[in-house]
Amino acid sequence: MKAICIIPVGEIDRGVVAHLQVTLKEIFRCETSVWQEIPIPEDYFNSNRKQYHATDVLRRLQNLRNDRKSRVIGVIDRDLYVPRLNFVFGEAGMYTGAAIISLTRLRQEYYGMPGDIHLYYLRALKEAVHEIGHTLLLDHCADPCCIMHFSNSLNDTDKKGPGFCSRCRKKLDRHTA
Repeated sequence: MKAICIIPVGEIDRGVVAHLQVTLKEIFRCETSVWQEIPIPEDYFNSNRKQYHATDVLRRLQNLRNDRKSRVIGVIDRDLYVPRLNFVFGEAGMYTGAAIISLTRLRQEYYGMPGDIHLYYLRALKEAVHEIGHTLLLDHCADPCCIMHFSNSLNDTDKKGPGFCSRCRKKLDRHTA
């Protein structure tokens, strides 16, 4: 992978974007950049669910990718869903090089708890690494501590580390060599 391009979708906390830029560069050992914000695609909003359709937003991001060896990750502060689930923290296209994460449910405040900026930034990082992992052909992992483990709840996200288990790391190294 040559580079990761972070694309704010709508207005995003610049602190979390800057944190992602620095830490994704360290984890994936590639260049990272922040692109210009794109507007939130309001036509992807489902008024019955009060959420945005993640797959539709993801398709829009795919079209912005300009290099086969680069990845794009959108960051949105709106609640996302896919039809078979109540919500998703993010989604990625395995063969498209594009991913999206939602910040909405990563904040303590969403659950009526006091805010914790460090935990919020860590959760955003974990979700970004997980989704970028999918763009590098990694599937979900059975190890609950691996970053590629599926997060069905925030508790699942909090349990896993920001790193890959040895099995996923080997797969990742093969795909990025």
